Amino acid sequence: MKRILKILIHAYKFEGNFWQTTRSLLTSALGRRNPKLFVVGRNKTGTTSLAAALKELGYRVGHQRDAELLMEDWGRRDFTRIIAYCHTADAYQDVPFSHDFTFQAMDQAFPGSKFILTVRESPDQWYQSMTRFHTKRLGHNRLPTPDDLRNDRYVYKGWSWRNKVLVYGPEQETLYDETLYKTSYVRHNERVADYFRHRPGDLLVLNLAHPDSMKRLCDFLGLPWNGQVMPVLNKSA
Repeated sequence: MKRILKILIHAYKFEGNFWQTTRSLLTSALGRRNPKLFVVGRNKTGTTSLAAALKELGYRVGHQRDAELLMEDWGRRDFTRIIAYCHTADAYQDVPFSHDFTFQAMDQAFPGSKFILTVRESPDQWYQSMTRFHTKRLGHNRLPTPDDLRNDRYVYKGWSWRNKVLVYGPEQETLYDETLYKTSYVRHNERVADYFRHRPGDLLVLNLAHPDSMKRLCDFLGLPWNGQVMPVLNKSA
């Protein structure tokens, strides 16, 4: 019922042809279950803003903290509990969905799903955004140290360091290594694009900074676009 109300409010808020919009959205909501939607871009590519946009469009977005608690499962490449978690909502983003291997497992577990790869203008822009955010949140206005990450209590104490270890390796000296991080970002994007290279209808590569990003999102999801703009949240640039 909450989803239906959101859909009706969405149709009314953005006017256009109210009944045409309402019929289209209700058909999507009340017909066969919508395919799952996975946002598989790396953190700091606009994933929080995209989650807000999806909520505005009537999608139930998975509880992020519950997903982040499954990071160690991802580290073992055990997707059993991650798949179970994916029965709780319609759309999912950030850890562990922003990490390699998850998108392949979700594609196998939920045939017919849609995937969105959020990107920045360049690896340099992504790296600068990520380090600025970590400097503000973890490093007390300086680049965080290994001890900062080990003592940080986001999710639980040590989670931030474990995430670094699982993605970039255990070496302290590689923390925020620019070449390592940017290479990982590029390779992740390449893996996603290559995996879906023969299925263009299942993957949307989306830069939220582009003015047409909300229209492209609506088109990809088969929803009407009535002039909405992409929300901007957690901006660190």
